[in-house]
Amino acid sequence: MTPEQITQRLTDRIGDGLLSTEPAGDSRLYCTIDPNVVVDAADEVFNGAGGRYVITAGTDDRAENDAFLVSHFFAFDNDDFYVTVHVRVPADNPRIDSITPTIPGAGWAERELQDLLGVEAVGHPDPRRLVLPDDWPEDVHPLRNDFTTQDKPPASPDGTPKMKDAPEGSVMVPIGPYFPTQHEPEAFSVFVDGEVVVDSDYRGFYNHRGIEKLGSCDLTYNQIPFIAERICGICGFVHSCAYCMAVEEAAGIEVPRRADYIRTIFLEFERLHSHMLWTGVAGHIIGFDTLFMQTWRMREPVMWLCEELTGNRKTYGMNIVGGVRRDISRDDFAKIEKVLADIEREWTALQEAVPGDSTLTARLGDVGELTPEEARQLCALGPVARGSGLAMDVRVDHPYAAYDELEVEKCVEDGCDTLARTFVRLRETPVAISIIRQCMAQMPEGEIAAEITEEIPAGLQGIAAVEAPRGESFHWVLTGEENRPARWRVRAPTYANLQAIPPMIAGDVLADVPIDIGSIDPCYSCTDRMAVIDRRSGAMRVMSVDEMMKR
Repeated sequence: MTPEQITQRLTDRIGDGLLSTEPAGDSRLYCTIDPNVVVDAADEVFNGAGGRYVITAGTDDRAENDAFLVSHFFAFDNDDFYVTVHVRVPADNPRIDSITPTIPGAGWAERELQDLLGVEAVGHPDPRRLVLPDDWPEDVHPLRNDFTTQDKPPASPDGTPKMKDAPEGSVMVPIGPYFPTQHEPEAFSVFVDGEVVVDSDYRGFYNHRGIEKLGSCDLTYNQIPFIAERICGICGFVHSCAYCMAVEEAAGIEVPRRADYIRTIFLEFERLHSHMLWTGVAGHIIGFDTLFMQTWRMREPVMWLCEELTGNRKTYGMNIVGGVRRDISRDDFAKIEKVLADIEREWTALQEAVPGDSTLTARLGDVGELTPEEARQLCALGPVARGSGLAMDVRVDHPYAAYDELEVEKCVEDGCDTLARTFVRLRETPVAISIIRQCMAQMPEGEIAAEITEEIPAGLQGIAAVEAPRGESFHWVLTGEENRPARWRVRAPTYANLQAIPPMIAGDVLADVPIDIGSIDPCYSCTDRMAVIDRRSGAMRVMSVDEMMKR
């Protein structure tokens, strides 16, 4: 499939509904369509042409075009290009047909569009709030330009959470907002018949921090990388890298090749320590604390090394638009190789031991099952998708940084269960070591940052995707005035993978639910308030921020 073929397919399907197309090189296609044909267009790209749905973004474009811009993003992994379908929705009637019945994985994005921008997704099968608290006023939408980062609207008196009804004959078991083996606040309502899970519901976004809003209101282009790095407590470098690459693409900034290699090294350091962290946490969830202690002990030298190279264990502060802030000298290579060799030796022993451990395989095998078709329909990413047999990895499918010059193995398993997702991460760790070694062997000399002498023009757009340890992190930037974006859209991998939890846990016993959820390596802060339940009556209400502060 090529961008030209997609254009032809859309022309054949929606005719004059395709208002314009704008190719950007061989790897980007931007289409603008009539709002009345959005479902047909999405169906053609996703089901007809076989594209992968990525995310939807909403932009307040009332000042320029008296409309809201709704943008649906799709990826064609085998052919290395992205398709963006733009739709302008009239400001006086902010409604658009929902694509969720056609693409189930678009469910959250369209609910977020309703919450934050006030554009109704007509026909959405579950139009409840997703991001905003239930006591947030109905007519206040934070991503509109007339809402500032300092605004604090009064709470609505009707703040009862809209929870899913329990299926007949089932009992609701709450998991969260605080739970011993899920280390961030999240709330799952698990409906069980006896011990067997029959359905579930999710409420998150307790940590929603309005970072996208800050990026288009208060921060300049080169301040945002340091905020982007705080989107995730584990893979922050991923987000700062993806943001910078999106701006660089929009503005046509050529990054020095040495900076590409340095970025790649730190991206793989993050994969190393993230997979070791997850393996330890997974062991802890199932009561195997020896595994937890061993893998976290193995992880610590990577953290020390990153601190020595950047000044920080985790938030490196390395990325800027145009390159990186610090170099890596050849004197550092010996230190890096020493850490890699130690990890490789210990990880090899661990990788050989896990398949033969009957307790581990019994706990992880045949639970958390997600079929390949479910993974595609719900747009699963990273080890979740690869554990269900989907051979997708952005490093190979859409190369960025230095990956176009490196050998990268896609680690794919067809078990479709928690054990398969475990094997994917076990196999990916030595691959990360290999990539870092290739970078050290092939790193070119030269500058580490491009010199940017002109202001970035407004109205340009750029896309960047980075394969985080959990899957594809996707950033879209629309450039604006005053040295800042007009819109910055972030989609972390957990945002997509959480939507795959209901079919994963359905049919499993309650005791398997924590490791099923844990198998996606959830980062709730990446995707992102408190519900109080009266123990006597079972009534639920929302506690305001002021009330929590007083308590």
